[in-house]
Amino acid sequence: EEAQQRFGAINCISWMIGHLANQEQRYWVLMGQGRLVVPEVARFGSGQPASAPPLDEVWAAWHTITAAADPYLDSLTPDLLQSTLVYEGQPMRENAGAMLLRNIYHYWFHLGEAQAVRQQLGHTDLPQFVGSMAGAEYQPE
Repeated sequence: EEAQQRFGAINCISWMIGHLANQEQRYWVLMGQGRLVVPEVARFGSGQPASAPPLDEVWAAWHTITAAADPYLDSLTPDLLQSTLVYEGQPMRENAGAMLLRNIYHYWFHLGEAQAVRQQLGHTDLPQFVGSMAGAEYQPE
């Protein structure tokens, strides 16, 4: 129920999940593999009307799409990250590596937005930081 609540112009959490699923599908399933697994998530694309879908519906879609995206993402190499994906017959302006960064940053943006919604809902003791990165040091290939 809370996942479907909106505060002003901020989309509800369930819409955000559908929105992220839509991007995952467009990038890594449609462009990366040439297929669609959950066409209905197109209604959460940028510029689409606001809605408040049931949380279980968008969670199921997100899980289905990310499971379908994983084989493509697992196959990425430095050379493939520098290649260009094609959408509707046109090459993307950014290479796959830049699109991966865009996808990561998109998640960060909406996670912050969801955190704000949770605060508006009155939740307390929410995470303040990602935590220690001591065990996750950068290692070049």
